[in-house]
Amino acid sequence: MENVILIGFMGAGKTTVGKLLAKELQMSFLDTDERIEVEQGRSIPEIFATDGEQCFRDLETELLKKMQEDTKNSVISVGGGLPVREENRELLRKLGTVIYLSASKETILSRVKNDGTRPMLNSDDLEARVEKLMHDRERLYKAAAHLDIRTDERSVARVLQIIRQELFKAQ
Repeated sequence: MENVILIGFMGAGKTTVGKLLAKELQMSFLDTDERIEVEQGRSIPEIFATDGEQCFRDLETELLKKMQEDTKNSVISVGGGLPVREENRELLRKLGTVIYLSASKETILSRVKNDGTRPMLNSDDLEARVEKLMHDRERLYKAAAHLDIRTDERSVARVLQIIRQELFKAQ
């Protein structure tokens, strides 16, 4: 099976679903943020603080280019902002089947409200920040994705079941 790439907003369930999906499909699991942290020897918040968002986005694009050559038979969870660049959306679609895990603003807020590790959410008004980012990104996620699967009020097991059904339909 080709790669399966999970995109979506922070807190949509990409990493949780991705790890379990990889195990079920007997594929490798890869998280682009984790890979960047390992390659850079520092955390995403540190990269943002010292070099800025543009540098981080450049690192994401470079990683996607490398993955075209060295990543096969994997479930890949990507950072929430990675699909914002048009070049990245094209690279994602070449890399495998792209699944947009979508969720409502309320669901996202409930999942990220106590997570201080997300530099894009540093704001005095978390709800307004999430709403703006979701508004700005939704059409870009849809443009990148082959499939759109809602995670609101669905168990991880149910989301996995839907993904498996959709993947096997597409074969």
